[in-house]
Amino acid sequence: MSEKPAETAPSIEGAPIISAEKPDFSNVQIEPLFEDFVDFETFSKSDFRAVKVLACEAVPKSKKLLKFTLDDGTGTERTILSGIHAFYEPEQLVGKTLIAITNLPPRAMMGIESCGMLLSAVHKEGDEEKLHLLQVDPHIPAGAKLY
Repeated sequence: MSEKPAETAPSIEGAPIISAEKPDFSNVQIEPLFEDFVDFETFSKSDFRAVKVLACEAVPKSKKLLKFTLDDGTGTERTILSGIHAFYEPEQLVGKTLIAITNLPPRAMMGIESCGMLLSAVHKEGDEEKLHLLQVDPHIPAGAKLY
């Protein structure tokens, strides 16, 4: 018996086609929520921005790291390294619009300075860790601030 292809929602011009198939979350394990509160002033110090992936490549001699070259709206390219190579191939991510925290102090990894952090959603399905890089509407311009 052949499998029926997943149904898709009608495409709106320029919008991605999203599968109408509902995911099965019955075996998903989520980390517990933090019990400690963070005050609004502390939260407000994090600078979340939309960034566009200009280039992405595997970091030589690393099994986990991908090196992202990003447009953060400033006119200067930003480099962020992320340990997500087990979940994504670099060419899948070029052109995507992602969310980054841009005001973390630079951190050297494998001799490359990473200037920020990309946001991902993580959970477990059984014993397997799943990671989904947060991707947003491509109509959001690079540098748009998130509140």
